[in-house]
Amino acid sequence: MSKIVHFSEAASLAIHAMVIIARAPKIVNVLSIAHTTGSSKNHLSKVMQRLAKDNLVKSTRGPSGGFELNKLAEDISLLEIYESIEGPIHQGGCPVDKQICPFNKCLMSGIVDDVSNQLREYLSEQKLNYYLGRNY
Repeated sequence: MSKIVHFSEAASLAIHAMVIIARAPKIVNVLSIAHTTGSSKNHLSKVMQRLAKDNLVKSTRGPSGGFELNKLAEDISLLEIYESIEGPIHQGGCPVDKQICPFNKCLMSGIVDDVSNQLREYLSEQKLNYYLGRNY
């Protein structure tokens, strides 16, 4: 069965990793995050590099190295994390990227834009600190 909204494994990993890091009292290494999320260390490493490049996390090298937040948890939205991995959420235009539509009106009646806007708004309102201290 298909899903209307789908998060890539990388985007899901990024969000989960950021919550794990935000909850931790100290630097968290990739092995620990990979173990907790049940993900590949290599894939997670690439995700973490992207988050570091976008200044969402700081990385420390070495045997006691790992990752920590680069900003306060209340200043990081799930949208920032998502868009760090996937790029900006598409708004407006054809949902299947057609330059010319054979119809006068979109057959989807703008529902794709509506859902995209709702998702964007939801993710922008959800700050990382919301997930601290919660049992998920």
